[in-house]
Amino acid sequence: MNKMKTSADKKIYGYELILDLKGCDPGVITSKKKLKAYVDELCRLIKMKKYGRIMLPYFGENAEHTAGYSLVQLIETSSITGHFSDHWKTAYLNIFSCLPYDHQLAKKFTKEYFRAKGMKARFLIR
Repeated sequence: MNKMKTSADKKIYGYELILDLKGCDPGVITSKKKLKAYVDELCRLIKMKKYGRIMLPYFGENAEHTAGYSLVQLIETSSITGHFSDHWKTAYLNIFSCLPYDHQLAKKFTKEYFRAKGMKARFLIR
């Protein structure tokens, strides 16, 4: 007999929030200090523990639209990554964790923090 899988049978590896923000405040996305503060506040808000130091290089200067900061913050349950375009005033963030977290709260906080005029969000259970 062929059994159907139920949601209780499904193995969940992690939860990923993917955010594309447009019309961001240039004073935030171009500030290393404010980007570090964003990660600190986000981790406190969604109860994630940082693992190591944030990596926050400025690069991509070969093309106007790619110049900006990128960030990688490992957390004990995975990572937070982000890429920022100074020219387009955009931010592209991924919050991935093997533990559940309040992705709605993370989404709301992120849009407000970057003062984004628009946002596209996707949430995946992997």
